[in-house]
Amino acid sequence: MTQAEKELECGGKEKEKERDKEKEQQRGVKRPITPAVIPEPIHEQIQTNFVIVINPGSRSVRIGRATDTLPVTVPHVIARRHKQSGQPRYEDPWLLRDGLNQKPESNEQRQNGLKMVDQAIWSKKMSNGVRRTPVSSEQARAYNCQIRPAVLDSSSRVKWTSTGHHPAYLVGDEALCVNPSDCYNIHWPIVRGQFNIHSGPGGSMTAVLADLEAIWSQIIQKHLEIPLKDLKYYRCILLVPTIYNRQHIKEVVNMLLLNMGFSAIIVHQESVCATFGSGLSSACVVDVGDQKTSICCVEDGVSHRNSRLCLAYGGSDVTRTFFWLLQRAGFPYRDCQLSKRLDCQLLQHLKEIFCHLNQDISGLQDHEFQTRFPEAPALLYQIRLGDEKLQAPMGLFYPTTFGIVGQKMTLLQHRYQGDAEDPHDEHYLLSTQSKQDQSSKSASDRRAGARPVGLDGEMSSQCGFGETSELPRGCGGGVGSGGVMQGEMELGPSQGESLMGAGETEESLSGHLSRKTAIMSQFESKALGLDKAILHSIDCCASDETKRKMYSSILIVGGGLMFHGAQEFLLHRIINKMPPSFRRLVDNVEVITRPKDMDPRLIMWKGGAVLACLDTTQEMWIHQREWQRFGVRMLRERAAFVW
Repeated sequence: MTQAEKELECGGKEKEKERDKEKEQQRGVKRPITPAVIPEPIHEQIQTNFVIVINPGSRSVRIGRATDTLPVTVPHVIARRHKQSGQPRYEDPWLLRDGLNQKPESNEQRQNGLKMVDQAIWSKKMSNGVRRTPVSSEQARAYNCQIRPAVLDSSSRVKWTSTGHHPAYLVGDEALCVNPSDCYNIHWPIVRGQFNIHSGPGGSMTAVLADLEAIWSQIIQKHLEIPLKDLKYYRCILLVPTIYNRQHIKEVVNMLLLNMGFSAIIVHQESVCATFGSGLSSACVVDVGDQKTSICCVEDGVSHRNSRLCLAYGGSDVTRTFFWLLQRAGFPYRDCQLSKRLDCQLLQHLKEIFCHLNQDISGLQDHEFQTRFPEAPALLYQIRLGDEKLQAPMGLFYPTTFGIVGQKMTLLQHRYQGDAEDPHDEHYLLSTQSKQDQSSKSASDRRAGARPVGLDGEMSSQCGFGETSELPRGCGGGVGSGGVMQGEMELGPSQGESLMGAGETEESLSGHLSRKTAIMSQFESKALGLDKAILHSIDCCASDETKRKMYSSILIVGGGLMFHGAQEFLLHRIINKMPPSFRRLVDNVEVITRPKDMDPRLIMWKGGAVLACLDTTQEMWIHQREWQRFGVRMLRERAAFVW
């Protein structure tokens, strides 16, 4: 053996001894299990005509290719044929909801709300400086009770949907026009932005997902003319609510990738896509939908989690209130009922053509409308209305007018409880953090902690445990801060632990969370008016500069506030109620209802189409094979918002 070979052999033995020594030192030291590495997303040229954007809502779903000028808009409803003869018929309510006439305090609350509305109407002068003349509903009632309809045609030429071929299900307008005597159940799979899960027929998670798959598949095949077998060549962009249910999103992504067969998917929030669609870099996005109103401050494509809140009312509540006011004024169509689908459609139409927020329109005015129902003549009605047309939409600012009792009216993003399929989530990281790391972190926090800790675990001089405001304030940073926090009212682990000794951590944290939950419950029971909710959302932004941006750009999307005069009305209320300190800082408060003259109902979908064209989108795609391997972890790694 040569000298060189001997030296090489000795060097190899020394290295081996060093490795053995390191192993002995590491023996007994517990380390967290390292999860499998997710490969970097594949960057490839994406053809946007092979990207389908889906924007599901409570009353309508909008679906189209990213290259389409306009999406297909279809009522988000399905009629399913009974599996057995003699099966009792079931229908999800449309305008009716829990917490109304079943309780005596509902009508009392509605009357009190109407008094506040009337006071607000009469206290504001018209643009010419003259005060409005109060109009009593009795004046309109005396005229309307004498009205009898005129027959326009002996046949309305409107027919029930043909079910002679016994289809298993019908979707959209066909489902709405199914004869009540036919053997079909009617289901609305989404209610107030969430899955319509209930104890009745079709109310399970599995049934709701099956309804969504059937509705979306039919639209893609019938309106976009794409065979389902070809979806393996297409990608999907799914828009989700600002305040979302993670379990529901996981199930829908699973359905789109594995059941329907899309090759890849992006999940993004509606509020952020609204800014993309309107061409704004920053805005306070106010989405007034049919059944819920979401508010969120978005800055440079990031949704500030502390500013998010969802109000459990929308356009359908205005429609129901308008019907109540019409009845009070002697509505001449006396057979109208909220339990009938076609009557609900008529009331929605009457609200859209009659209601307004223009205080210059005063006094009694005469109107007319037609009714066209299957198996009935076409009728023409005359009707005289006064302030009812203004009172109903003002319910959005005085929600007690809706008469809803015993329900949560303001919803917040609650803390993520984890997922069994994602063992390496934030809870895992927290549980594997050593006590030494915790104590060192606590010491550093105490040294840096010159200001009190807010309820969401962030440092702020504006709020803390001694905050006396009746509304909980986020008062913290944006999505990028806060570590494991997932909602407005959450307690960060490190900051929460710095407030207590090592031995009392569990008990004190539990007590604090109980106090936090109590405050949240009290807040969620409040029915905030739209203007107050906007001010609260902006006030929860981190800095005065961000707040100034939001006041300068309040973007209204959705179809629930499409009333004449709504822009000026909301602007007036915001300016009058905003903090005096910001009146000097904000150069111009602006409410935007039709950016680029676009239909506000289509802005979010349009933003999803814009998203498909952005270069940064490449890193957000979740591919089918990745989802099969890593599951919900992909949403944590690739979602464009804090998952």
